[in-house]
Amino acid sequence: MTYKTRNMAALWCVSVRLGRVCRCSNRIIASRRNLSEHKSSDETDKEEGTEKSTHFGFESINESEKTGKVHEVFSNVASKYDVMNDAMSLGVHRLWKDRFMQVLDPLPGTRLLDVAGGTGDIAFRFINWIKEKELQQKKASPGAEFRLNPLETDDSESAPDLEFPSAEDYLYSEQREDTTGTDDRKDSKVIICDINQSMLEVGKERAKKLGLEDDVVWVTGNAEELPFPDNSVDAYTIAFGIRNVTHIEKVLCEAYRVLTPGGRFLCLEFSQVSNPLLSSVYDLYSFQVIPVLGELIASDWKSYQYLVESIRKFPNQEEFAEMIREAGFRMVSYENLTSGVAAIHSGFKI
Repeated sequence: MTYKTRNMAALWCVSVRLGRVCRCSNRIIASRRNLSEHKSSDETDKEEGTEKSTHFGFESINESEKTGKVHEVFSNVASKYDVMNDAMSLGVHRLWKDRFMQVLDPLPGTRLLDVAGGTGDIAFRFINWIKEKELQQKKASPGAEFRLNPLETDDSESAPDLEFPSAEDYLYSEQREDTTGTDDRKDSKVIICDINQSMLEVGKERAKKLGLEDDVVWVTGNAEELPFPDNSVDAYTIAFGIRNVTHIEKVLCEAYRVLTPGGRFLCLEFSQVSNPLLSSVYDLYSFQVIPVLGELIASDWKSYQYLVESIRKFPNQEEFAEMIREAGFRMVSYENLTSGVAAIHSGFKI
């Protein structure tokens, strides 16, 4: 065999092996991103009567264990949660949440349910957004009066007619039509529902400092079994919370149930980065830096390691959008933020 022939044979062997490695790697990546394959390889069939397993970060656990483990994580990080968000994202999470509220674009009279919103970031933005809208309405109609009060209504006054320039606003306007001659829904309301009391306590303290303690109703509840009646809220938001639940599909169905017809579901969550170069840098930062920050700032490496791993286990943008559709929502769409590091998913109950 000549030198040239041996080289060609060697190159062929290397290319074959590389091809096998790439195919194997692609299968691993695909399996990580496919929600249906997020179970351990030793999970037995339902027919055998054993408990189903789910993921807790990269760990496989029984479904009955996840709620408790997630509860423990957020109890541990509650006091440093907002500080860590700033440190981990270099403050970018604030811009994401501002954009989130811009997409929601609520009008005075909107009843918002913010799930997994314990520390109040989304609810407080909602309140400030509504107050700004109220000022704009007052300037346009000096005699009009709007209030943001979750507990009181006054049936003696009628809300002024509003203009709804967009399709989304039109959907909201339909639920404000008043056939009785009175309107008891002109007061905006915001309810924060979180399964973790420690997170709610942090939010309440923040609300006091901001002078917003009377503007929010705080409820301890599970996103998979919301303690609210059907068709009771106009908007449902969940930010950086849905990836931590045991059954995403149950959360989506509950969101659909409590929303009024025409109501909007909006979710802000970490997602999958499509740019290979950015993805590599993001992975390096996530696994090598964030847990270290967790240890330095919150003295808790393990909880922040879980948070990083939970992001990798969450469905990608298209998969999550399909889950939202399967729950019954229409006009489903999503917007990538920072090249897909996070994404805003939207859907309407029609």
